[in-house]
Amino acid sequence: MGRRNRNVNKFAQRKRERKEQEKNPQQKPADTRKHYEDIVRENAIFEEYYKAQKVCPDDQWDDFMRAIKKDLPTAFRITGSKCETDALLNIVKSQYFSEILNHKLKLDDEKEEEEIKPVNLPWYPGGLVWQLPVSRTHIRRNEPLYRLHNFLVAETEAGGVSRQEAVSMIPPVVLQVEPHHKVLDMCAAPGSKTAQLIEFLHSDEDKMPTGFVMANDVDNSRCYMLVHQAKRLNSPCIIITNHDSAVLPSLVVSDEENPSATKPLKFDRVLCDVPCSGDATLRKNPDIWTKWSTGNGNNLHGIQYRILRRGVELLSVGGRLVYSTCSFNPVENEAVVHRILQETGASVTLVDVQDLLPGLKFHKGMTHWRPASKDMVFYNSYDEVPEKWQTVVRPQMFPPKTEDLDKYNLDRCIRILPHHQDTGGFFVAVFEKTALLPWEKDPTKKPDVAADEPAEEPEKKEPPKKRRRMGGYREDPFVFFSGENEDVFPSIKEFYDLDTKFDPTCLLTRCHVGKKKNIYLVSAMVKEVVQKNENSIKIINTGVKTFVRCDNKNMKCPFRLSQEGLQSIAQYIGPKRRVTILKEDLILILQCDNPSKPPELKLFTEHTQNMVKDFATGSCVLEYKDTSSGLSLRLVGWRGVHSLRAYTAAPDTVHYLRLLGADYSKYDVNKFKKAAEVPKDDSIEVSGTASTSENDPNKTNAMETEEGMNVT
Repeated sequence: MGRRNRNVNKFAQRKRERKEQEKNPQQKPADTRKHYEDIVRENAIFEEYYKAQKVCPDDQWDDFMRAIKKDLPTAFRITGSKCETDALLNIVKSQYFSEILNHKLKLDDEKEEEEIKPVNLPWYPGGLVWQLPVSRTHIRRNEPLYRLHNFLVAETEAGGVSRQEAVSMIPPVVLQVEPHHKVLDMCAAPGSKTAQLIEFLHSDEDKMPTGFVMANDVDNSRCYMLVHQAKRLNSPCIIITNHDSAVLPSLVVSDEENPSATKPLKFDRVLCDVPCSGDATLRKNPDIWTKWSTGNGNNLHGIQYRILRRGVELLSVGGRLVYSTCSFNPVENEAVVHRILQETGASVTLVDVQDLLPGLKFHKGMTHWRPASKDMVFYNSYDEVPEKWQTVVRPQMFPPKTEDLDKYNLDRCIRILPHHQDTGGFFVAVFEKTALLPWEKDPTKKPDVAADEPAEEPEKKEPPKKRRRMGGYREDPFVFFSGENEDVFPSIKEFYDLDTKFDPTCLLTRCHVGKKKNIYLVSAMVKEVVQKNENSIKIINTGVKTFVRCDNKNMKCPFRLSQEGLQSIAQYIGPKRRVTILKEDLILILQCDNPSKPPELKLFTEHTQNMVKDFATGSCVLEYKDTSSGLSLRLVGWRGVHSLRAYTAAPDTVHYLRLLGADYSKYDVNKFKKAAEVPKDDSIEVSGTASTSENDPNKTNAMETEEGMNVT
């Protein structure tokens, strides 16, 4: 019996199944899935349910249904440092938008062609988000838009652009993250919102944040999607964990008043973007039309509540939590919010955040709804629910009584519907914790027991909850440097002329023994969280790659710099390894196509030749500053015996050439033209995966590609 109910390692199980399939090959069942274009976007039960729930006024119902049956428009956000976002935004407006405004396309079932008018979303800070009234499919399949498509693909890989559904960007905005905040993203994968949280955390570009982001997900394989997102943002202030967020372990940090002791770690900001039925994403995922039922929302209510409850427990007093779903269903939305407000009393309140979202159209949260069973019978109270449905429709799913509406302020929730501003649907509720929860104990208070009074009986503890066994790969350890005397650090410190303020104990490797290949950097706060909690929580990844082993006979230090961690370490690198480079020289380096023939020093301007003539061979920082525009760039370079090159991956190369206004047309390939029509250059590799080792400077160059990148 015990073996039958054991938690099976799904990775090992798949391996066994593959071997079994090889031994006994069987014909695979026919794939009955339909292509999105063939799906009939109708579901009578869906329409009946939401019309009865009155998710929108009757006079808007037709607009609501018409909008939800169309493909989702494309939205993207400009990311990166302030000077780079300004430069990229100007390029987008002047080049790509002016180009597409001259074209008309036939969209969906429209009879006539329509103009493509980019719309700036006014509610996003800095005007960095744009929406185009064309779907991703339209952009990919229409030749007039091929340059825009190439731009979005390349810049997404380089981290200059983030492609994300517009309404999905709202929760991190209303969370109001600041650089000193400790932030928890409870259900983070695939990581678009996590990326926003990191961007807000790094809003002060001159300093490393004192806060951090912990991004958690229950699915081990999806955690590696988070790792990919984090790599694009190059932050030393993120921890990726793999746990069931409903039972996320309590963490500890050092107590400032008593450094030898610890105290519970509470988060200043918590994002609770819970698993949901996803019916508000019908424009993006049309297959939901074929499988939608009332049972989806009812089944998820419990887990959504448990995740929210745990989030509120981990929130500090005075902190802010955002609960969000991509569902229209009030059972997944207002019912969960109402339930937690009932339990927490006055210790948690809803916050009105409409002032933070200027120009956003939305409906206020619902104050009345009726849960329904799978047979589409609606109930006004739990007393009406037949016994056979009482495990499906629960008492907590019903709305508050009319006389209690003012107590809960459910109208402070935000409901965005597709027809409001041609987006997907979304639900957002913002909580503030004003006091300890009724079941929480104040850790700062010690019980007062008089000498003549008997001590209170110890409180009976609840039986321990069964810990969920986590699957997935066994992670390598996180081994921090012991300090200045770490075996490889003295040579790194001397070669890069590191400032004495740099703390080497914030460097780590992923192995106890053997050669250190990659060295990662974390912030001081992240180091403490990892060291204090590594045995109680499964950490998948943390830190940003800063130094890479590079055993080269001409190099005094066995480690080169990594572009990923350059922005975090650059402030500590001394003048001995910094080169102020001119624009034409930087373009010359970036346009180098041949990895075995980097530009020789004699090809550079006299200024650059004088800068590097006394430089020892090895890794260095290339710095460029445009005084007129304020554009500032930092790249990892390599001073060869007779040459100078840059260590940038292909998408980064295109990104920098674009910002510099240089020619990158050889990467901007029109895939609609036949190969014979495209000028051939054997020295150019536009797509593919790098087969060269990043540890060998003779095999890595400005054209080095990263896994999965295809500029075309």
